[in-house]
Amino acid sequence: MKWQDVSAIAEALLERYPDVDPSTVRFVDLHNWVVGLDGFDDDRLRGGERVLEAIQAAWIDEAR
Repeated sequence: MKWQDVSAIAEALLERYPDVDPSTVRFVDLHNWVVGLDGFDDDRLRGGERVLEAIQAAWIDEAR
């Protein structure tokens, strides 16, 4: 997975953290969780605020 794979990342986060309310996750934690996902293979430094916002929004949608 790469940073631009927002939907796949959101699905993986939902699977790995099913009991977490994604709207309460801080970006620092979200960043660390994303780079720690199995199959994530991208530059850690490219995960800026805009992509984290998109991932969090997609995760919230997936959780509904």
